[in-house]
Amino acid sequence: MHRLVRYVRFSVDPFDSEPQQGFNAYASRPTSHGLAIFLELGVKVSGPVDPTSGFVIDVGDIDQAVRRHVVPLFGDHIQNRYGRRLSIGMPDVVELLRLAWEGLKDRLGASTLAALRLKINPFRCVEIRMEDLDMVYYSEKFEFAAMHKLWNPALSEHQNLALFGKCANPSGHGHNYLMEVTVKIPSGHAFDAIGLSRVVDERFIQVVDHTNLNADVPHFHQVNPTMENIAQFAWQGLEGRFSGADLYCVTIWESERTSCSYYGGGEERDSRRFKDVPTFPAPVQ
Repeated sequence: MHRLVRYVRFSVDPFDSEPQQGFNAYASRPTSHGLAIFLELGVKVSGPVDPTSGFVIDVGDIDQAVRRHVVPLFGDHIQNRYGRRLSIGMPDVVELLRLAWEGLKDRLGASTLAALRLKINPFRCVEIRMEDLDMVYYSEKFEFAAMHKLWNPALSEHQNLALFGKCANPSGHGHNYLMEVTVKIPSGHAFDAIGLSRVVDERFIQVVDHTNLNADVPHFHQVNPTMENIAQFAWQGLEGRFSGADLYCVTIWESERTSCSYYGGGEERDSRRFKDVPTFPAPVQ
């Protein structure tokens, strides 16, 4: 079984009744002459590989299905709401995504629609998945800057330098981190996306941003501030804090090439207490 993802980008001008098709699908098609609402829809399909073509599906067929059956749906809704001077809230976005699902699910050949992921701006997205259609997944990205030193006091200096290399520099080093928080929302439940960003800011960003993690954040006096442990620390500060939603995943990027996702589970998830985070092992006598 293979899973394939195709991203289709398109723009909607709320006041132009004749969409501009353009010629650059990489940027946006339909497009516009100036400012417009830009959207990106990720279509994930699953299925076997066709022995003749070597494809799960011809991605051109996905493009055609989205532009024929989804883009007009979004265009009509956006123009209708804006024409009546009405905003488009999260319930509208979710409903549009569900209508898009219905419009696509039987138009993808022998493959099966597995997920739809709508990027509503470069840092926020909404997703629905075949295995859990009663849930909506909302993700939002944040940034913070911090310095750290990777060091295990249970090890010798030689062992630390061998294990952590440059990251064990006594003066430390810094990263411009990115963080993505994903929550699960039961279908039909109200959800406050701005409230989510407030919780993340208060419970995590303000704690770690522009700090020396080893020295300024008490949690990391006993826990090595690796990317993996930062993700778990964020989880423990955020779990149970979102009204109407459950925390699903926290992802930390320390560079564009390196990230780690934490999904909770075990004692750490059930206890919701910081003290359950594993600390350094005791030195071997």
